[in-house]
Amino acid sequence: MDTKYDIGADESRAIVYVRPVKVDDLPEDMRDQVRGATTIYAVHSVDGERLALVRDRRLAFLLARQNNMEPVTVH
Repeated sequence: MDTKYDIGADESRAIVYVRPVKVDDLPEDMRDQVRGATTIYAVHSVDGERLALVRDRRLAFLLARQNNMEPVTVH
């Protein structure tokens, strides 16, 4: 009961934010590339720079972790 766990982010890994993006909000040339999807997911740096757009949330988290980043969800 008195065991403490550090559940914080790994400080050696950069934090990135994953958030849903409505395809309708994207520029037309990008909408043409996502065929059939209504929502995709963006990966952003802590300063707001969009690093990637991917088809699903799971892939966004996988991409971030493969690149030594710590993903967190943003609404």
